[in-house]
Amino acid sequence: MSAKGREYDFKWCPGCGDFGVRRALEWALEARTMRTELPIESNVVVSGIGCSGNLVHLLEGPQPYGFHGLHGRSLPLAFGVKMSRPELNVVITAGDGDFLSIGVEHIPPQALRNLDVTVVVMDNGVYGLTKGQSSPTTPQGGVTVSTPYGKLEAALNPLEFYLTLGVTFIASGFSGRPKELAKLIEAGMDHQGFAIVHVQSPCTTYNDTYDVIKGDSKKGIQPKAWNVPQEHDPADRDAAYKLVRAEGLPIGIIYRNTAVPSLAQRQDQQGKKVSHRSLEQLVDSYRV
Repeated sequence: MSAKGREYDFKWCPGCGDFGVRRALEWALEARTMRTELPIESNVVVSGIGCSGNLVHLLEGPQPYGFHGLHGRSLPLAFGVKMSRPELNVVITAGDGDFLSIGVEHIPPQALRNLDVTVVVMDNGVYGLTKGQSSPTTPQGGVTVSTPYGKLEAALNPLEFYLTLGVTFIASGFSGRPKELAKLIEAGMDHQGFAIVHVQSPCTTYNDTYDVIKGDSKKGIQPKAWNVPQEHDPADRDAAYKLVRAEGLPIGIIYRNTAVPSLAQRQDQQGKKVSHRSLEQLVDSYRV
């Protein structure tokens, strides 16, 4: 699908999981806009490079602001937007290669700051835009164009990684369930702090995992995805670790910590302790 009538002509392959993520994000933004009675322009979508990055150009309907940045640098860009305009709702759209490889070093600082942004990671287990090289989430032994004899490294467990870094909101979703995904994204946007919604978004061209995730009884494939139990307490960190280390793919809210103040809240608290000086006082302080 292309962005008709615009300067760009980006496309996704037929059946790409990112279509479901796009629809879920649109629904989440629409629901938030109606609930808060704020204009759609109160939202900013920041993206990096990759198939996921094209989402910022392919949103339909009323448009939020969009910023298409560099590969792996969506978090620094979002940090700048949030610091200059803290009242805006900032959403990052990223991929497993974009976010967890070249951009991985930016995750720990924002987790420690508890930056109030929401990251939607579209994980297809390959570098789809550049023709299917292995990514950090490609399984060990996976055969790709860059690992023709099998990938040597073990696959990263993103959910456990986020939990270890101290991300205060972690959810796991599937692009094939856009309505459920929309609710997870909306919950992430409502969280005051660093929120990551990690989405399995299959690449139909280079890594089609739909049957593996959904299951196929005709082929004898059991579904990898399973719903987070209703009795799960997202505030329980130990319980969250058990979920992310279990077999298969948990779908739902994994972890939510509301006790940690966001970066904006810390700034407000610190600002109350600082005595502000006028421009004249600042100038006088530099005079000998």
